[in-house]
Amino acid sequence: MTDAGLDPTGASGPLDGGRRRIDRVLAPDFLAGLAERPLAEVRAMRQDVEQEEADLSYVRRLLQGRLDILRAEQSRRADGGPSLEEGSEEDFVARLARTLTDSGPRADWSHARLPHVDPSRVGEHRRRVEQLAADVGFSDLSGMDDGELASALERLVAFEEDVSRSRRSVQAVVDACTAEIGRRYKEGRADVSDLLQER
Repeated sequence: MTDAGLDPTGASGPLDGGRRRIDRVLAPDFLAGLAERPLAEVRAMRQDVEQEEADLSYVRRLLQGRLDILRAEQSRRADGGPSLEEGSEEDFVARLARTLTDSGPRADWSHARLPHVDPSRVGEHRRRVEQLAADVGFSDLSGMDDGELASALERLVAFEEDVSRSRRSVQAVVDACTAEIGRRYKEGRADVSDLLQER
């Protein structure tokens, strides 16, 4: 990972044997012999990987929200406008909401690929991202000079890119499991009535 001591992609936590879910689903042998595995096992594998994708998407959105605020502060300084931390509490809330809204829609803002899967361990994900934000001085933007702000932005961007890479790798595993399930239905190796069990 980009920074020692904190791994936002590890928010899934340890599993049996001390392995994180992301380590397990991205292990080289996870998809080994997929075509020979029972359909129920392939389904269970896909559900597990989909959960990891949903969690990574959630962490990514948390990071992106904080990146939006840092970029807004950079833009504010360049334009000479009021900072997000200046003015009344009501002004702060309004400017913060504007910052997040103006950043535009996210490709995965509502789990577009996985509308049926909610992130797990939401509180743990939030704590990890808040720890990362605190580490880069996010809680005191007005106290940062321009160089410190640029450094904080660079570090958060690196973490977000790390999470995005992991998410793309996990999506490839989801797609492999989905393709295998679809192949079995197409070849008549699975009962179409079982499709109701897919979701």
